[in-house]
Amino acid sequence: MASHRLRIDGDTFRDSNNRQVTLHGINVAGDTKFPATPDVSSHVKDRFFEGDDVSFVGRPFALDQAHTHFSRLRRWGYNTIRYIYTWEALEHAGPGKYDDDFVDFTIKVLRIAKEYGFHVFMDPHQDVWSRFTGGSGAPMWTIYACGLDPTKFLTTEASLVQNTWPNPAEYPKMIWATNYTRLAAQTIFTFFFAGKEFAPKCIIDGKNIQDYLQEHFVNACKHLAQKIHDAGDLQGETVIGHETMNEPNKGYYGHPDLASIPEDQKLRKWTTPTAFQAMLTGSGRAIEVDVWDFGGFGPYKKSTQLVDPKGTTAWLDPASWDDSRYGWKRSPEWKLGECIWAQHGIWDPSKDELLLPQYFAKHPKTGEKLDQETWTNDNYMEFYRRYKTAMREVWSETFLLMQPAPFEIPPVIKGTPEGDDKNMIFASHFYDGITLITKKWNKLWNIDVLGVLRGRYSSPAFAIRIGETAIRNCFKDQLAEVRREGIDNMGVHPCLYTEIGIPYDMDDKHAYQTGDYSSQAAAIDANFYAVEGSGAQGMTWWVYTASNSHYWGDNWNGEDLSLYCAEDKPLPPPSYALSNSSKLSLDPSNPSYSESQSESNGPVTPGSIQKTLSVDDMSRSTPRISSSENQPGYRAAEAYVRPNPVAVHGKIDTYGFDLKNCTFTLTLTASTPTATDAPTEIFLPEYHFPQMKDLTTVDVSGGKWEIRSVEEVEGATQQVLRWWHGEGEQKVVVKGVKRKRGHVGSSESDASEDSYLDAYWQMGKSCVVM
Repeated sequence: MASHRLRIDGDTFRDSNNRQVTLHGINVAGDTKFPATPDVSSHVKDRFFEGDDVSFVGRPFALDQAHTHFSRLRRWGYNTIRYIYTWEALEHAGPGKYDDDFVDFTIKVLRIAKEYGFHVFMDPHQDVWSRFTGGSGAPMWTIYACGLDPTKFLTTEASLVQNTWPNPAEYPKMIWATNYTRLAAQTIFTFFFAGKEFAPKCIIDGKNIQDYLQEHFVNACKHLAQKIHDAGDLQGETVIGHETMNEPNKGYYGHPDLASIPEDQKLRKWTTPTAFQAMLTGSGRAIEVDVWDFGGFGPYKKSTQLVDPKGTTAWLDPASWDDSRYGWKRSPEWKLGECIWAQHGIWDPSKDELLLPQYFAKHPKTGEKLDQETWTNDNYMEFYRRYKTAMREVWSETFLLMQPAPFEIPPVIKGTPEGDDKNMIFASHFYDGITLITKKWNKLWNIDVLGVLRGRYSSPAFAIRIGETAIRNCFKDQLAEVRREGIDNMGVHPCLYTEIGIPYDMDDKHAYQTGDYSSQAAAIDANFYAVEGSGAQGMTWWVYTASNSHYWGDNWNGEDLSLYCAEDKPLPPPSYALSNSSKLSLDPSNPSYSESQSESNGPVTPGSIQKTLSVDDMSRSTPRISSSENQPGYRAAEAYVRPNPVAVHGKIDTYGFDLKNCTFTLTLTASTPTATDAPTEIFLPEYHFPQMKDLTTVDVSGGKWEIRSVEEVEGATQQVLRWWHGEGEQKVVVKGVKRKRGHVGSSESDASEDSYLDAYWQMGKSCVVM
């Protein structure tokens, strides 16, 4: 019988010793969005449209590399994996044809993750529906099922896909996200969530396209969940739950006027047609459309451009397409080769005249005004209940991570069966849009985006925050407000930010030429500061991509958010290993004492150095860089390898890491003293908190403590502060080595540390040669 290693207690996670657990995690991996065989990343044209005959076996990485990646993540202090997979990986060959080779491979990878003690939840990932509409997620056959022809999307601009861009290396930054408001994705998402309301003619195999698509998606996810459950050793112990569809989108639902760009369409970049203009170009008409760009103060119109498909249509041509390819039967009322929205009377193709500009603004039967909140509470929740039922049929106790559309108000379900679900988690996302789109870290000003979206300002000018401190607090306040909205609308549940991250290719990849990652470090630290101060129960950082490179980034749409890249250097060895300084004092009679003796405190010898350097993460071997002029840097590792509470006796009141002053603070409230075998535990990165005299200090409100290195699995050693304390309000402050931001290895307290590193490295090279 499966059982949970963690349990949910109100808005917290607790372990078997009733300690509060913070899920400090990461998304694995960014390159699971495209197949391994053939290796068709988003800048590869060859074999792109051979979508049926692909394999995702080998994603997120090869089996013989899994230990390397998982041990690295554990050493960095991460305890949770958001495991990314796609619907395409499961059901690419056709409806109901599951790829059990991929399923079996996934189970093998999960078993290795289990060895490292990770908490894992499964994420059926999508972006703008599919690789073939410019993102990731759904198999190619779903686009054909919707009556669309993906090979015609570039000409008609129904989607702008990097794989089909004339020169993929010149694919404009962040243009992929505009596909959410182009014809293909808007049509398909409308089908998926509201086909029964707005596309009643779209019947396939006797079902409306909404039910047809949802049933296949849910059944594919259920198939994987069932196989994980049947494995017998993963459910609850390692795989704690399943997230709903990543970043769901309402499509045309609630669109106020198809002849204009809706006010809530904040992302306007490149050609930006109205919904009706997109329908026209999708049917082969030449249209002059506005061109927008994104500047320091948001989007602005810069010009117009003629989009001329020269008669090419984005809809399947019945003369060259046969539905028997996938074996489904389409209703005779659904005419291929014609715009489905024209077939529903929205516009007249004979006159190119818009007839029903408010077609999606009101419910076709009740006349109810429709908007984002209506969609969230009605259509999204209908989908969520279907997904929940399927997952709970596999295991009644599985955690369900409900992810509504990002930055939108969550559904009002408090007091309902969904809201009272003790094993439900509120999953949300947060990105600093200005940094993400401009690919620059602006420490001078930023905007309270959530406040603007919630209508709290009469003018966006009042939402501007000036100065880095104000910006950091603005991020924190936005995350705290999202969490509060979840409690108000959904009831008391844990809140996880399952995506939060920053672009590494800032300032035209300046860091890759200079090795200076100070901007990235500042942006990462600001986002972690926000999570730590928001009251959330954890996060999974976006993203870890094993194949990341300086040139192609994450190999997907020009994105470069991976905190790992083989072309950059890892953090150097912990400072305490660089000298024969005496250990921290040990006085067991004192209420506050340090026991720093551990397996990592042995003498520095060629043998011990060789053992350390055998772990690739700790070596300083020559990085693989794309140009001899490039200077490898540390990829802002000092900002993302940071202390965090692992298991806390009592309830966390506040915690956070001050990177500038290298100070970690935790306050908690306990109703009883800690048990001998279940103290409060805090991960302390050795880089920030070396076990050298006077470099790391610990100040506690009471009790006793020790710093110890713990090796859970070979190669995955963590330094942990263990603290036995009494009941009531308690506080611990740990201070480490202050360094200038972006200058790894240069400490204010030890100006000669770099020379120690160089000497250590030279000794290590000799050992490796031996």
